[in-house]
Amino acid sequence: MPDNTQSMIFTIYGDYIRHYGNKIWVGSLIQLLDAFGHNEQAVRVAMSRMYKNGWVQSERAGNKSYYFLTEQGIKRIDEAGKRIFRVKPHSWDGKWRMLFYSIPEDKRHLRDELRKELIWSGFGSFTNSVWISPNDLEEEVQLIIRKYEIEVYVDFFISEYLGPHSFESIVRRSWSLELTDEKYRNFIKNYSEKYIIHQNLLQKGQMSDAECFVARTYLVHEYRKSLFVDPGLPKELLPEVWSGSPAAMLFKQYYELLAEPASRFFEHIFEKDNELRNKDKQYDAYAHPYIND
Repeated sequence: MPDNTQSMIFTIYGDYIRHYGNKIWVGSLIQLLDAFGHNEQAVRVAMSRMYKNGWVQSERAGNKSYYFLTEQGIKRIDEAGKRIFRVKPHSWDGKWRMLFYSIPEDKRHLRDELRKELIWSGFGSFTNSVWISPNDLEEEVQLIIRKYEIEVYVDFFISEYLGPHSFESIVRRSWSLELTDEKYRNFIKNYSEKYIIHQNLLQKGQMSDAECFVARTYLVHEYRKSLFVDPGLPKELLPEVWSGSPAAMLFKQYYELLAEPASRFFEHIFEKDNELRNKDKQYDAYAHPYIND
């Protein structure tokens, strides 16, 4: 059974369309998604849902409909890209960002949406209605507050922790890193063998551009799922043994292996009915802009 159509569309926007003018004819998108088992109806329903949720906008040219990311969609895609393609953990400035909220019961839907946004951004649940992060997320927090119009219900602090407990205990209390590490171990287990197989096939000229496109998209799609559980903690707060680092290196090597033929296939589909000349001139089609961060 194919993965969620909307989730796969986000992956293709982030890894391809975002860097080729940010706009695509829905017919091209349907053709690309067909390779993953998503039919035309599923793609159109997913795009309609993304439109209603403010992720994309549309425009018509003749009898064709084109979809492009909104500002909200671009911010989410770019944020995800930076996290997906970060190879090494960043350094910590020693500060904790703390968000307190008290949202009334009759606005429970806001509370639920806020929790989802905070988890996506990497915040951990320290105590009930108190979320913390060691990362520089001031801009993201302000965007979330404005998006849901919850200024009256929240307070945001930047502070230092003076004890009496260790940073390790604070991390253990706020995040389930064991679950995250397990997901990274599973990724390494599942994709190490695939990497060797595809490396050998490419060396023998036995893997088509279309097959590379499918393999690279699945690679990004599966690795992207780590975002839902990985808070992206700085190196000072990570366990001594952390599977995220070898997983990131495997991902980088695998991605670079497939990059050129996968991008060729995308361009072959894209240039038929879209303006390839609008491609972002700063983007190297065969090496993601974040891959060397």
